[in-house]
Amino acid sequence: METVSTAKSHGGVQGVYRHSSKVTGSTMTFAVFVPPQAASGPVPVLWYLSGLTCTHANVMEKGEYRAAAAERGVIVVAPDTSPRGAHVADEPDNWQFGSGAGFYLDATQEPYAAHYNMYSYIVDELTALIAAEFPADMKRQGIFGHSMGGHGALTIALKHPDRFASCSAFAPIVQPSTADWSRPALEKYLGNDELAWRSYDAVALIEDGKRFPEFLVDQGSADPFLKTGLRPELLVDACQAAGIPVTLNMREGYDHSYFFISTFMASHIAWHAARLGR
Repeated sequence: METVSTAKSHGGVQGVYRHSSKVTGSTMTFAVFVPPQAASGPVPVLWYLSGLTCTHANVMEKGEYRAAAAERGVIVVAPDTSPRGAHVADEPDNWQFGSGAGFYLDATQEPYAAHYNMYSYIVDELTALIAAEFPADMKRQGIFGHSMGGHGALTIALKHPDRFASCSAFAPIVQPSTADWSRPALEKYLGNDELAWRSYDAVALIEDGKRFPEFLVDQGSADPFLKTGLRPELLVDACQAAGIPVTLNMREGYDHSYFFISTFMASHIAWHAARLGR
């Protein structure tokens, strides 16, 4: 692991790091904020998964999470959203697919299967790296994200309830198999068999028997993607049918941007910290 940069912030350290990933076959960059409490021993880990077109830097620069993470004593990990590089297959003119749009799945279709394995990258490879290189209490992990990253957080939590004690999302894509901006990506990454898509669809996973203790979702009422791409009511319906507690906060007048996310970031971190024992 290579350290790209570090800076002191709120008594902790905001770092950016780079490593060669075997899972994605590319160089991956990620950000980690370590709070001051880590000087006394391992602290809980909170994973933040970003949305379409983002890198690790979007939430690091705009998310305003460090003060809350330092107060609550949690590490925040912000991975990239896809593999990158001239050798990685891409559609440069399509912001909903390829670079910046890995959808936190493991692709099965060529030429994407060689590199687009963000699910295994997050769940296996980067998790092992965080455990080895940072003062992280891996027995206390939470996960959250925005939009495509909200989709990733929900699906990863549903498939690993033994690993994650908490899961929340900002404006998540809750049913990507039927949403207008994600269905084409699933077809390209996973092929035409829609049964294969269900493993990366939060609503479908719940319908198929996956469970998680509870979810927190914040959604802006002025989000331009609300009715066609996000549709949080589908997650609420699925959770209610399955007996999963879910809190949906409709935030009047807020859009899909980091102005929205940063407004409610501290409340999400506090919510996670309470469930991670901090």
